[in-house]
Amino acid sequence: MTAFVDIGDVTLTYRGASGKVLALQGTTLKIKRGEFAAVVGPSGCGKSSLMRLVTGLVPPDSGEIVIFGDKVKGPVKIAGMAFQNANLLPWRKVIDNVLLPLEIVEPHRGRFRQHKQEYREQARALLATVGLDGFGDRYPWELSGGMQQRASLCRALIHQPALLMLDEPFASLDAFTREELWCVLRDLWQKIGFTVILVTHDLHEAAFLADRVHVMSARPGRIVMTKEIDLPRPRNLDICFEPRFTDIVHELREKIAGVRKQ
Repeated sequence: MTAFVDIGDVTLTYRGASGKVLALQGTTLKIKRGEFAAVVGPSGCGKSSLMRLVTGLVPPDSGEIVIFGDKVKGPVKIAGMAFQNANLLPWRKVIDNVLLPLEIVEPHRGRFRQHKQEYREQARALLATVGLDGFGDRYPWELSGGMQQRASLCRALIHQPALLMLDEPFASLDAFTREELWCVLRDLWQKIGFTVILVTHDLHEAAFLADRVHVMSARPGRIVMTKEIDLPRPRNLDICFEPRFTDIVHELREKIAGVRKQ
């Protein structure tokens, strides 16, 4: 398989006043271009550390990460990121929060002032795609938590990244809102075709959205299982009640329960 994201035998240690913590050891993972990959595992296994490595926010002790043929040596410009907290700037209107990456990331940064109206139209169109048509001129505190996360997804995608990194983006939301946003993300991915790495504790979320689910061991984290999700697409929420879906979730849960005991 030609990998778009190639994580090769990576080890990562955190060093602090209280000593060293080995977060990842011998972690290897390959993800194809356009694939929707999910990473699951027990708490503290290094899922978020893996995200930081792939986006270039921290360097590995050993091993390497290659994205689209280039070794990661610093922050990855072709990646968009969304996290558990929307982290929208409260003093900026929603549309200006969405536009923020374009003010930072080249080549958009150099042409932002001259083409601002064009970019604003792109942002409004993206907001409409996630059900926020007409909310661009509101402030974040005027939006519900689910609406803020929709805006956060737009901000992560506005610069048309080839890779979208999602770290527990729906974990703080209620069950109904979370499922709504699964469908929003599903539709955006199917429409645009970017590559996704989703870190989640929610096994239903992973099975519903992903092409493959990668299970990590307890710390120090490494990939101990890769599960192909051979459910037909497009998927709707009704599939979550089918035996073949629940079988996948149970298999993933049993594997995680097993690695927690090791």
